[in-house]
Amino acid sequence: MTSLTGQQIAGEGLTGWAYFYDSLETRIATPDFAAGLALVAAIGAAAEQAGHHPDVNLRHRHVHVRLTSHDEQGVTTRDVQLARAISGLAADAGLRPASGPVSRLDIALDTPDRKQVLPFWEAVFGLVRDGNADPGIDLTDPADRLPTLWFQQSGDEEPRQRWHHDLWLDPAEVQPRIDAAIAAGGRLVSDERAPAYWILADPEGNKICLCTWQTRDQAI
Repeated sequence: MTSLTGQQIAGEGLTGWAYFYDSLETRIATPDFAAGLALVAAIGAAAEQAGHHPDVNLRHRHVHVRLTSHDEQGVTTRDVQLARAISGLAADAGLRPASGPVSRLDIALDTPDRKQVLPFWEAVFGLVRDGNADPGIDLTDPADRLPTLWFQQSGDEEPRQRWHHDLWLDPAEVQPRIDAAIAAGGRLVSDERAPAYWILADPEGNKICLCTWQTRDQAI
């Protein structure tokens, strides 16, 4: 079983699920903790039956679900099928998956010497080296609490911004975020690589990339 491309996943027509580079994710709002717990139990039973298990985060007012096929380091038909099943379970409970509130934050360090600085950040954050080189992630948190960390080759000219953030969003969420950022005093630095990513900056010039899966199958 091979990983699906972003275009293939979009063609599945999943409602309320966001695709990032290696996962499908959703947030299902719940009226209370008991309703969330019941939904988690139903998801667990469906996962056992399918032999494919999601990452589930139960909170007071929502359940966050992430689906990925670790053996393929991406999203496969198993994830799509389980996403459909979870959507059905949510509907049975009068709930609805939503992609809008879902995002993923990666942090990147621009450095001319990745090998020199990587061990320090590995040690200080307690991260581990990731074997999936495809999206460029170098360090991950085994407990899934801290953002993933990767190192981007750069020059050593000063002054320069050394850290930047990559925020992954559902494509439909990008323009509202850009509008809100500009209204809050930021500016659009570049949309040259849109819709793969847009570069924004705050009033002091600190940058962030808003990222989506779009065009990455061909261009990235």
